[in-house]
Amino acid sequence: TMISLENSAFFLRIDPGRNLFSVEPRQKNAPVLNDAHYSVRYRRGHAWHLQDDVLPAEIGEQVEVESLHGELRTRTIRFGPNRHGLWFELTFALPRSLPFLLWRMVIKNPGEHAVELGRIEVLRAGFASVSRAAPRRQESEYPLGDYTFPLKGSLPSFFSNGWGSWNHTGAFSFQDRFQTTRFGWFNGPMRVNPGTPQPRTPGHFASDMFAVLGDRVHRGGLLLGFLSQIEHFGSVEVLTNPLTPALSLWANGDETRLEPGGAVQTDWACLQPVQLDAPDPLGPYLEAVGRESGVVKKAALATPIGWCSWYQYFQEISAEIIKENIEQARLLAPDIGLELVQIDDGWQAHIGDWESFSPDFPDGVGGLAREIRANEMTPGLWLAPFIVHPKSDLAERHPEWLLRNALRLPVNAGFVWNAFNKALDISQPEALAYAVEVVRRAAKDWGYPYLKLDFLYAGALRGERFDKSRSRARILRTAFEKIRAAAGEDVFLLACGSPLGPAIGLFDAMRINADVAPHWFPRFMKHERLFRHEPDFPATRNAVQNALTRAPMHRRWWVNDPDCLLVRPDSDLTLAEVRSLAAVIGLTGGSLLLSDDLKRLPQDRLRIAKQLIPPAVERPLVLDWFDEATPGKVRLDLSGPAGSWHVLARFNWSDRPADLVIDLREYHLDPEKKYIGREFWSGKVEVCENGRLRYEEVEPHGCVLVAVRQLLEGPQYVGSALHFTQGAELKTWEASRNRVRFVLESTGKISGQVVLRLPGEPRNIDFSKIGLGMFSLPVTVDRRLRLQVDFL
Repeated sequence: TMISLENSAFFLRIDPGRNLFSVEPRQKNAPVLNDAHYSVRYRRGHAWHLQDDVLPAEIGEQVEVESLHGELRTRTIRFGPNRHGLWFELTFALPRSLPFLLWRMVIKNPGEHAVELGRIEVLRAGFASVSRAAPRRQESEYPLGDYTFPLKGSLPSFFSNGWGSWNHTGAFSFQDRFQTTRFGWFNGPMRVNPGTPQPRTPGHFASDMFAVLGDRVHRGGLLLGFLSQIEHFGSVEVLTNPLTPALSLWANGDETRLEPGGAVQTDWACLQPVQLDAPDPLGPYLEAVGRESGVVKKAALATPIGWCSWYQYFQEISAEIIKENIEQARLLAPDIGLELVQIDDGWQAHIGDWESFSPDFPDGVGGLAREIRANEMTPGLWLAPFIVHPKSDLAERHPEWLLRNALRLPVNAGFVWNAFNKALDISQPEALAYAVEVVRRAAKDWGYPYLKLDFLYAGALRGERFDKSRSRARILRTAFEKIRAAAGEDVFLLACGSPLGPAIGLFDAMRINADVAPHWFPRFMKHERLFRHEPDFPATRNAVQNALTRAPMHRRWWVNDPDCLLVRPDSDLTLAEVRSLAAVIGLTGGSLLLSDDLKRLPQDRLRIAKQLIPPAVERPLVLDWFDEATPGKVRLDLSGPAGSWHVLARFNWSDRPADLVIDLREYHLDPEKKYIGREFWSGKVEVCENGRLRYEEVEPHGCVLVAVRQLLEGPQYVGSALHFTQGAELKTWEASRNRVRFVLESTGKISGQVVLRLPGEPRNIDFSKIGLGMFSLPVTVDRRLRLQVDFL
């Protein structure tokens, strides 16, 4: 019996008699799925089995149910029993008010024998087998299915989301190779979900949690993924070769035991049509994920602004160094608005020994928290509660807490701190209790209301766990829930080095990119050549990648943390690279932490940080998110007392100087209208009459940052050197026939130029005439400045 379901976004046909379903988006330029399969790989005893045979099916009635996503029209199909007594339920749901197709699978074991679950594949179109390890079936046994782009001349491309904080996220064309590490033994555990493939042939890609398969020519696509990673980590695999298109979406069963009488349910799988050039193409999905994972939007949640010890001192810190920077942060706080001092790695005796301290912190860190608070700033502390150094006392005292492999050896958690580290088995109640107590003590006993929890991937490594009944995602989610409860809702929790999905709704902020570094390209032990192409190693190049590609997550799942801003002149970053890093952080609006020696920062470099404060509230439009390996075109839409305007950024990610053109068409602005543009770094002002602004010889890895306003009659605010938005500093604006009054505000004292367009020359204030009716006025703003400009 064929079943049909439809809503405004999809037409769905289900063929239970052949284990097939086909999906046709209403959007004509989105991929169509033909004859997709679903299957389950499981082990009974020592043998693996692939359940994709056709079983007797019971088809339920159509049911309307209420959900977190509004009213759903649902249909459930029940299959079984199979030859080992397992039953399967597949529920399809179409929301009335959202452009989604949702479905999930339930596996029940009413028999007498336990089974272990492998890949729970909810969609397969084109791949011959659910697993490379499973026997390949004859093509004549069932159609393989595929996906097709309905319009001729399509250019298939793929947007991949990385598993965790540091993992590369970005777009690929069908000719590209997937970005992955070449140093798997050293680096892989930190970067790779063991349930997600790491393809190496052109056109073969993978993704975690969600992905977008689209067409760069006709500008349509299909988002596919899971609405949460509470029950399982979800993976996507795709072949974009037009001759052999293939697509697969599955939940990682992680060889968990399904006991007799037990049942397992996947998270909701999701399809959403995507218009690639829409202002917010991923918005409906990201909002739904937030609802599914319990995100509570905290309107009053402030963006962290402060200082972190790591990128100046790394592990070479001491209580005295921290005190010196506390004092300097106190002196700078009124001028720049620093509110947080975060002590990073180096205060503890060993990774894992969180109850004992380095000799350079003889009195611990509780006193430093009191000192930071006494200086009217927020104390912050770094912890890594799930990872264990092999030389730590913890590893010696509690070897039974360590996660082990099938040979009963400790699992490799990656090469960090000049050692191959170990991981806690956080399914072991005592091990988890220790990690939770570490967090509770730091927050409650030592007095740190801001905690950065790092290397959290260690809680989700593959191994022989104490509790074999829960998946890695479910174990990690439970641990995060207990940590949040122990810390309390009033503690700001930042996750770092963490798988994204299980953290949604429980952390206030998330590191969404690779570590920044005082150099552009990746290095290891001062060597660059072998590591230059590593996508996830610490490097400023790698940091800006995900800060742009994951910008839409900001304030939907958490506050994005793009890592620290490095502005000191004695790093290996050029001034152009520092400005590009600052522009990316400013445009994407996440956390803003300096990580330089505050005592040695010259005023011109400190000024770059001041020009980013306060952070932007609006999310930017990353316009070429699906077209470029690293996006280079960003538009930020703003409004204020003097009207609306746009900040347009164009980046030169090449290794050579380049002429950059801002074409208003590419930024979805009307080229027929006249605009005034002021470039922030150079101060260049011009009227754009042909829809293009040109900037010559922009340095390698540099950028232009242009505020554009539509040319209007009468007095007009054009921009300033006070804030990167060139308008956020403007708090009031009153214009009349021969006078303007306006108020400028800043977080501290800052001097710079303000550019006005006036019908006549100012007669009561110093100015420089730019031409075209525009005038540059020198100002100094110390918190607040009220100005009146009279003109003839």
